[in-house]
Amino acid sequence: MIDNRIGAIINFVRRGSKVADIGADHGYLAIELVKSGRASFVIATDKNSGPFDAAKKNIAAAGLNIETRLGDGLKILREGEVDTICIAGMGGSLICEILDSPVTNSVEQLILQPMNAVEKVCAWLKNNSWFIADVDLAEAGGIIYEIISAVKNPAAVSLQTKKSVSPLLEKFNAQKIAKLQRVLDEMSKSPAAIATEKFAQIQAEINSLKQK
Repeated sequence: MIDNRIGAIINFVRRGSKVADIGADHGYLAIELVKSGRASFVIATDKNSGPFDAAKKNIAAAGLNIETRLGDGLKILREGEVDTICIAGMGGSLICEILDSPVTNSVEQLILQPMNAVEKVCAWLKNNSWFIADVDLAEAGGIIYEIISAVKNPAAVSLQTKKSVSPLLEKFNAQKIAKLQRVLDEMSKSPAAIATEKFAQIQAEINSLKQK
């Protein structure tokens, strides 16, 4: 139930936090947050009845006092109910849409694990006055995930991220280069695509990753 990805998310949660687990799926993160004592209070949410019912069942089986709510994103939370929001396993664009809520401004920490469009999530954080405190990598099921911890207080930002010293970094960069190269190879079939700014940006990103 608890893989390295979920473990990395839990490690970013400050002890005693009040956490909203958005898109809780089967509730494993919420359960472990309470079992480990990392969170003092957890609300587990999901907008789909199937995963929501599974989460409720698993939470009941664990005998833990975790509140569950069926609903969309942050719409079912009130400002000030929690101080930490966790959103994991969703696309980056969807995460940004969910975060566009007054509830986001009432919390102290965001812990995000986008499945894609990480750069878009980072841009959203910057544009909305959040500081990336730390980033970590975790491998589960042969996939390496990026986990972002963001805060409102710049004094809490780490001078050296976990990602920068992670033993997974070289493998992560290699996988990212391979993915970008596939996009570049496909674009190379079209002279018009080669002339675009996007083509140049991807080339520059590949070159930058190769130097790391």
